[in-house]
Amino acid sequence: MTDNPLRITWRPDTALARARALPPWSLLAAGALLGGVLGGTYGVLRTPQYTATSYVIAVPTEQSDPAAALGFAQAYGRVATQLAVLGDAQVWAGVPVSTLRESVRTATSPDAPMVAVTATSTRPDLAADIANAVSRSLTRHANATKDSTHVKLLRFSRAIEPTGASSASAAVTGLVGAGAGGLLGGLSLLVRPRRTPEPAPAPTASVPGPATAAVFRGQL
Repeated sequence: MTDNPLRITWRPDTALARARALPPWSLLAAGALLGGVLGGTYGVLRTPQYTATSYVIAVPTEQSDPAAALGFAQAYGRVATQLAVLGDAQVWAGVPVSTLRESVRTATSPDAPMVAVTATSTRPDLAADIANAVSRSLTRHANATKDSTHVKLLRFSRAIEPTGASSASAAVTGLVGAGAGGLLGGLSLLVRPRRTPEPAPAPTASVPGPATAAVFRGQL
């Protein structure tokens, strides 16, 4: 069996020499290009996410004061994602409790007795339904104890169906990928093997040629 004359043998020393011969900016350009392609592809293939927010507000009764309402609003924001609240919300949202735990986030303000209930989903209508269901369940549980807390919870604003995705677009993910790729390309320049200058040839000693007969006789 004869060897294939067209077979190409990869030699590490040749590849290393070619890598050293590339200009420094080529690593930056290649990293940015590759990162931009990967980031844009991720943005296109990823399922878009939609976000909707509902607001509830704590109102003091005649036997309480605004400071108490502010304190209870902070507490309601922490219990909004507990099982007692999500258990009732799943009936109105039509999704299991595990989905509610993954998609619902709450936020409170130190200056206003308000709770923001935010839900994220791959469907815009479901994001609004989840946010409204959780805020409705939270209001119901809070008002069940208003006689003892002297604070009642009211629906301040319903969540509406979002018209656009809240997740980053393909253009944004492409730019982020290009920036990350360019950064990696710049870091690779720091570890890139530097071209070592070839050593200069050692100077050779000059040996004088033999003196001619005429010069030799003249010296005599």
